[in-house]
Amino acid sequence: MYTIKFKFEQKDLAPLTLTDVQDGQSLLEIALTNDIELHHNCGGVCACTTCHLYIEKGMEHIDEISDREEDFIDRAVNPRLNSRLGCQSLLLEGEGEIEVTIPDQTQFLGE
Repeated sequence: MYTIKFKFEQKDLAPLTLTDVQDGQSLLEIALTNDIELHHNCGGVCACTTCHLYIEKGMEHIDEISDREEDFIDRAVNPRLNSRLGCQSLLLEGEGEIEVTIPDQTQFLGE
C-alpha cells in the first residue's frame, strides 16, 4: 500500500494525504476516486497534456515513462524533469511514499 501526498500550485487548495492506496492504479484514477480535480480532456489515453503533474518524491514507485508520454510532456505547460502524465503514472506493485504536485488547473479553463 502507498501513501500519496497531493500538493497544488493553485493557492486556494490545501495539500491532501491519502493512505492505504492500492498499487496497480494510475495517479489520475487515484485523484478522481478521491475527488481531487485533475483535468483529463482525452479521457486518460495519453492523447493530451491536461493531466500533467510533477512527481516530487517516489518516482521509483511509478512505471517508466514511455516515448509517447515523453512526446506529450514536451508539449505540456511548464514541463520539468519530474513531469509525468497522471493517466500514464501507474503505481508499481509494492509500497512506499509518493509526493505529487498538480499544476494550477485554472490555465485550462478556456479549453
